[in-house]
Amino acid sequence: DFFLTYIIMKKLFLVGALALFGAMNAQTGNVKVGAHLGITTGDFDPLYGLNAGVDLGYSWKLPSNFEVGLATGYSNYFPKSDFKDIGGKSMGVIPIAASGQYNFDGGFFLGTDLGYGVLLYDGDSDGGFYYQPKAGYRMNNVDLVLSYKGVSKDGSSLSSVNFGVAFNVGK
Repeated sequence: DFFLTYIIMKKLFLVGALALFGAMNAQTGNVKVGAHLGITTGDFDPLYGLNAGVDLGYSWKLPSNFEVGLATGYSNYFPKSDFKDIGGKSMGVIPIAASGQYNFDGGFFLGTDLGYGVLLYDGDSDGGFYYQPKAGYRMNNVDLVLSYKGVSKDGSSLSSVNFGVAFNVGK
């Protein structure tokens, strides 16, 4: 099962990377590459403490200060020591999402990513509804982002409050 999950992850990253590089060559939008660090909340808070990961996205500017695009990446939820002591392992999330953002004058923005989150745990993969509302501030080509991200499945949610930094490459 771990080997199959590993192969699926490699293929997802390869497809995502090819899509982003292809979009970069078209030079019609904006590539975002970032990282985040957060604290687990909600149903999985007793088991997981820290969340860290990388974010990738591509967006197109629309009239009236809107941007739409695609988002992916990888988030890892690290087990708390008590959970780790009884065999608990890290859980990963690969989001496959649509992204929307409204840019206010002065650099502030509000946005959200919505889609499917692939959950990876101990060689198994599953998934659920992915969501990430966010607020931030853009300074030149760098975004500072405060977000709440989660994956909801069967009435429970793996979620976290995060701070991130994203670098904007492109037009």
